[in-house]
Formats: sequence, structure tokens, C-alpha cells
Amino acid sequence: MILSTTNTIIHTFFKCTILFLCFFFPCCLSKDNITTGEIIKDVGTEYLESAGKKFQMGFFSPQNRSEQRYVGIWYAMDRGTIVWVANRNSPVQDLSGFLTIGDDGEVKVLDKDQKVYFDTTSTGGASQKVFKLLDSGNAVLLDNVTGSITWQSFHYPTNTFLPGMKMNTKLTLTSWKSLDDPSDGTFMFQQEKTAQFVIMNTTGGLKPHWKSGSGSIKSFDPKPFFTRAYKLLTNSTTNSTLCPSNSKQKKYIPFNTSCSSNSNNYTRLVMNVTGTLQYYSWVDSSLQWNLDWEAPKDDCSIFGVCGPYGFCTQSKKTCYCMEGFKKINPNDLSAGCKRASDICHNNDEFIDFTMINVENPRLGYFPLSNELECKKKCLESCEYKAYSFTPAESEQVRSGRPANSCWIWDFDLNNLQTNGTLNISIRVCGTNNLCVDVPQGNLDQEKGSPSFITPTHILIFIMAILVIFLTLLLGSLSYMHYKKQDSSEQGRNSGHQMNDSGRWTNEILDVDHLREEDTQSIGIPFIQFQGILDATCNFSDAKKLGEGGFGPVYKGELPGGLEVAVKRLSSLSGQGLEEFRNEVILIAKLQHRNLVRLLGYCMKGNEKILVYEYMPNKSLDLFIFDQGASILLDWAKRYEIIIGIARGLLYLHQDSRLRIIHRDLKTSNILLDKELNPKISDFGLAKIVQGRETEASTNRVIGTYGYMAPEYALEGFFSIKSDVFSFGVVVLEIISGKKNTGSSQFEQNLSLLGYAWNLWKENMPFELMDQRILESCNSREVLKCIIVGLLCVQEDPGDRPTMTNVVLMLASDIASLPDPKQPAFITRKTMSSSSSSSYKPDQTQTRNTLTVTLQEGR
Repeated sequence: MILSTTNTIIHTFFKCTILFLCFFFPCCLSKDNITTGEIIKDVGTEYLESAGKKFQMGFFSPQNRSEQRYVGIWYAMDRGTIVWVANRNSPVQDLSGFLTIGDDGEVKVLDKDQKVYFDTTSTGGASQKVFKLLDSGNAVLLDNVTGSITWQSFHYPTNTFLPGMKMNTKLTLTSWKSLDDPSDGTFMFQQEKTAQFVIMNTTGGLKPHWKSGSGSIKSFDPKPFFTRAYKLLTNSTTNSTLCPSNSKQKKYIPFNTSCSSNSNNYTRLVMNVTGTLQYYSWVDSSLQWNLDWEAPKDDCSIFGVCGPYGFCTQSKKTCYCMEGFKKINPNDLSAGCKRASDICHNNDEFIDFTMINVENPRLGYFPLSNELECKKKCLESCEYKAYSFTPAESEQVRSGRPANSCWIWDFDLNNLQTNGTLNISIRVCGTNNLCVDVPQGNLDQEKGSPSFITPTHILIFIMAILVIFLTLLLGSLSYMHYKKQDSSEQGRNSGHQMNDSGRWTNEILDVDHLREEDTQSIGIPFIQFQGILDATCNFSDAKKLGEGGFGPVYKGELPGGLEVAVKRLSSLSGQGLEEFRNEVILIAKLQHRNLVRLLGYCMKGNEKILVYEYMPNKSLDLFIFDQGASILLDWAKRYEIIIGIARGLLYLHQDSRLRIIHRDLKTSNILLDKELNPKISDFGLAKIVQGRETEASTNRVIGTYGYMAPEYALEGFFSIKSDVFSFGVVVLEIISGKKNTGSSQFEQNLSLLGYAWNLWKENMPFELMDQRILESCNSREVLKCIIVGLLCVQEDPGDRPTMTNVVLMLASDIASLPDPKQPAFITRKTMSSSSSSSYKPDQTQTRNTLTVTLQEGR
């Protein structure tokens, strides 16, 4: 009896002791979650630990910074390796911090004064929440009733990528500022829209530090570097899926591959403070991390270390220029090299290099039959810098590169290395000006370079200056003499040249609003014909950008280095004096950021020439209808382009001092500047309507089939609603990546308009969307643009909105938009076209009679 009583007392004592210890040390038994109102204090015994004891989460201080406290996640077997930091840019300055779920349902890091250092800002509302640390290292915020995840740390990584994360263009790894400071550093690792991976350096502006994929050249194959690191980035599965537990309560446990994974295969990818991306794996036998791979692996792997056209040799840490190029600055290795001759000739040559590495091209590849065709393709534009052809029997075909593929580089080549696998032909200008720059310079220590300046060079330089001075003087005198005779000659020469420009301008424009000097000139510079010849290398084929109904378009360079597009009226063109006058008069008086700028014009004999600002990205159709280039236009950029075109048309129809109907709006007449901003071009067919008029008619129906409104194509009746119809076609083409015209694109002989209409009727509008923008699309914006496009192509002009309404619709909610009616031209019929000029290469267009068919009934 006494023994039994003693055992009872001892048992009760131990129970009380345990309760006492847990009262003062509430986390003496680790747990993997907290619920609303619970807290994790900044004491060593309080932290979350995942169910499989793989990861822990709590407060820590970096080495040498004990006064600064952060909430982080680390490995249970290695507490010194931090994989995620909540308040990386806002440390708590004492030990009063705590982690909790607030009344609003958000996870927060607070201090004793309730100052917020971190907040999840999810969208789950203020319902009961559970904050849970998973065995994957992912911290998730769950709705305690539905089990749905409202926030997870895997979507907001710091400097570490873990298995289970999903890499895409929105996810970024940012290095720590230093080894003992987890705040945002200067290096960022991310995935580009081209599927390559890149490390960016933010010091002094955003610029590439390393890029993956050099020399791989596979069609849309992003496998650019070490296989295990690549698989970690691309094959990881998200841990956001949940599996129900066996409990009868509505509780959920995280899904980790199989809901019961016991794998201890720890790997991680870290963006280091030094700008190095490092792949680590845990070795159980040695209980330490093993560095399996890193990039950049050496000095030559740093992006652009030797500048454009500079070779880097790692064995000697040497930068040198390739044959046909010379150093820009011998004392600055990163400045790179430039062509030995800056003038582009018809007899451009290529220098072949074998077994090198180079940055991947961005144009994709052209399927061509032989290397000669590939070379000719590269000569089509001075923008093309190099080519590489892969014959069917090539070893690279067996390694995954497409057979008979022609790769074109349209940018200066960076990251050239001599230890690669690629054969490439690089373009040089001027066969008589080739030079070889001897390898020189050292990445560790500059050694200087020999001087190539001789007395002969000095004499040639002085003579060149004298010739230039005399040429400018004679040119100025000739120009003044020409201007004196020009006004009288133009009045008498109406058969081939324009009537007096001042009088013709006054007939078109409101003379009451012109200044005195405007009555004698058009208001834009007249450029001498010789200046045009010099700028285009005598209309060299190498300078030719494309050809349209007006004639060929060339790239030129005016004195001072200004790049321009030169549009030359062809003697075979169906367009003539009227279209030329339209271009000169209309564009000279129009100023809008979404209209192309006319910089000058020239008339000499039968030559009629227009000089525009140069658009480096050419026309919109070259992007949206090309399998390779279209990937560069994600949905956000396409949406910006749609809005830009709408604003440009609105300006023409309403906001300019002239009311103008374009009559030839199409994707090839939408040019793109360096930032891919749209600019409406080609005003050769445009018409001015007087006062408040919005419509007119003509017996001369000119335009491009597929974009012409039915009332204009059939009856010659055009209005601002005709432009609205063309705009609607362009919008649907931008969304779908398909042309309205063309053979066998859609079932049942449908046009794009008919195909879009059928999808709309069948409640499947998103089937119209280009598959290449699925990842980047905003569904509400896409649906809004589909509705607006269908509203614009309705058969009755009275049903179509004005551009004022279109711009408002694009800024409105979908619910406020009306339902569209059946469009015109829903069936396809092959027709000939006539159009004004564009930048589209290899496109010749002729003027023929149009026959148009409408489908009966609704």
C-alpha cells in the first residue's frame, strides 16, 4: 500500500515537472505549424520544424551581426545554411521580435511595438489560417477550412532555388549583399523570355553578367548548362498540391511528390554574392555540401568580357580581335572591337571560324537547302552580322541541332571563345580594308599594345579632312543655287514633279492657321539626291530592307550617324504622284508618338524619295507571323502594341488638325521601334476629309485584301469606320498569331474572322489565342481584346465603334462591352492585293482588280 502510494506521488511529480517545463519553454516539443494567434518568439528554443525534420524556421543572425535578427528557413542538419529570409531588407534590431498570424489572416514579423518587418499580403482574407513548414523547405499559408494555399515562400525566393520550386520568367533569385548581410545584393538570376537563363548585374544599371546557352543552337531548347542544375530548374514540381489526410476533420497535409516522400537527396542552386551561380548537393558520408557546378566558371565565361567581336582565350586570359576587326580602345579590353571599315559594300565578305562558342541568335533559324542560300540570306540586310549553316550530315545534327538549318545573328557578337563546337561565318565590310589585330592584353594586368600610326596614316588623315571640307563647301553652294531655281522649275514641270508645294499645301490645309513661312514650303527638309545615294551606298542591295506597292525601302545613314529608312518610288509602281504628295503633306503635319516621323524628301527627275526615321525592329508582321520571332512578343507587349495602334488611329480620326482616313492599316504597316513601340506608317493611300466629315467615296479602290472593309471593297465607300474594320483585323491577328488571309489556315474555308466568330459563338474564345503567349497572358485583357476586335469587324459600319469608343473599351471592364454581331468576310477567297510599302523582306505586291465575296445571312 505504501509502495503504491509512493509510485503515485512520483508519477504525479514527473507529470507536473513536464507541465512546468513546457509552460516556461513552450516549444520544447517542436511543431511544424502555427495557427491564428499563436506566435514564435525570438528565443533559441522556439522554431518551426517540418514533419520529417528536414527544415527549420525561426529567428537567426548572420555571422558578425548578432544585433540584427531575421526570420529564415534553414536545413535541420546544417543550421548555418539559410535558404530563405522573410525580412531580408528589414531586420529586427533587438530580441523582441516574433512570428505570428495576425487577425487579418496574414503571417507577420513584428516587434514589441507592433512594427511590421514582414507581411505575406496574401488574398485569402481573414479566415482561420495555418502557417506550415513543409519537408520541401516551402513555408505555406493554408486556409484551415478549405485547405487551399493562399501564400507560399516558394513563390518569393531570396537567393536559393530548391527542388519543388517552379522556374519561370517571373521568378528571380537575388544574391545577398554580403556574406553577413542578407539584404538585396547586386546579382540577379532569372529566366529570359527566350528560355535561356541569365545572371544580371545591377551595378551602374542592369546589364548581363552571364548567359546560358552559348554555342548550343537548338531550336527552342533551353538546355544550356550543367544537366543536374538544369533539371533542378525545369523538372521541379510545385508543392502546392494538397492531399487529404485520413482524419475525419477537414484538414490537409502537403503533397510532396508522393505524399510520403522520405528522400534525403538535398540539392540547391544559390545566387552567390560574387555573381556566381552555384549548384550544391549534400554528401551524407562527409556531412557537408559538395559544389558540383558553377557559372560563370572562369573569366572568359563572364558575358562580354572582351566586348563585341573580341575573342577570349582562358589559357592566357587574353582578349584579341578577330580578322577584319580592330580594337575600339586598346586600353579598355571590354570595349571590344569594330569592323575595320564602317562602310558597307556590295562585295561584303565572310571570314570562317571553326570550333568556337558564341551567344545564341535571337531570330531562330531558317530551313534552307545549302550554305550558299544561308550566305545569301545573311546578305539581305546590313543588320545581319553572321551566319552558321548545319548540313544534314553534320555531327551537330546528331546532337540535336536541326538539319539544313541556317542561323542568322542580327546583333554584334559577344562572348566569343576559341574552345567551342560551332562553325560560324562572320561578316566583314570592305574587302580592301581587312586587317588582323594581333592578340594582346591581359585580363589580370594590362600590357599595353603596339602603335599602328605611321606618317602615311597622318598624311591620309589630313587629305581626307581637306576633301571632306571642300565637298561640304561645294555642296552648300550647289544647294543654294538649286533652291533659287527649284520654285520656278516645279511650277513648269507638273508632268513629272509636284506642283508648287506652298500653293498645293494651302489648297489642302486651312490657310488661316499657317504661318507666313509655311506658305512657301512643306515644312520638312528637302534632301539632295546625292545625299540619298551616299546614305544608301547607291541603293545597294545590301541596304535593302524590303519592298511594297510604293517601291523598295532601304536603310541609310545621314551625315552625323542618323539612321533612316529611305523609300524610293518605283517606276513600275501603281502608286505615283498623288500617293507621294499624300506622304509628304500629311506626315509632315502629323506629330504623334504612334505615327512614324517623316524626316525629309527628295525629287529629281522621275525620282521621288521619302526619308523616314529608322525602325530597327521593322514591321509587326515579321514578329507575330514568325515562329521564332513571335516568342519575343509576350502578351503584355502585344497588349501595349494594340493600345498604341488604337491611340495612333484616334489621333488621325479626331485629335489631329486634319481628319485623316488611313485606308491601308495592316500589320506590315505597323513599324516597331527599338523598344517595340508601334508606329503607324505608309500614308500613300490616306485621305483627308473636311471639317466634321467622317466619310467619302472613290471610284479607285486601292488597299490590301483581308484588311479592307466590305463597303469600301465593294462600293468604294470609305469612312473612319473603314479604318476601324482594319484595326479589328489587326487586333485578331495579334492575338492569334495568324493571318486573316492565306491558304488552309482554318477549317471549312474560313477566314480568321470567321474562325474567331465561330469560337465566340461556341463559347471558346480563348482557343483563338496564340499558344506562344499562354504563359504570359492576362485572360481578362485577352478576352477584352477579342471582343473589341469582333466589334470592329462587324459587317455594318454603323455597328462598329469609333476609335474614341475603342480606346475607352480597352480601358474598361469586360462587363461593360456589348456583344458583337457577325463579321464580314467570314469565308476565305484567294484575291490579289495592292498595298503601300512596308519593311517586309522579299515581298513584291502588284495592283490588280479586287473581287470580294460576302457570306449571306446571319
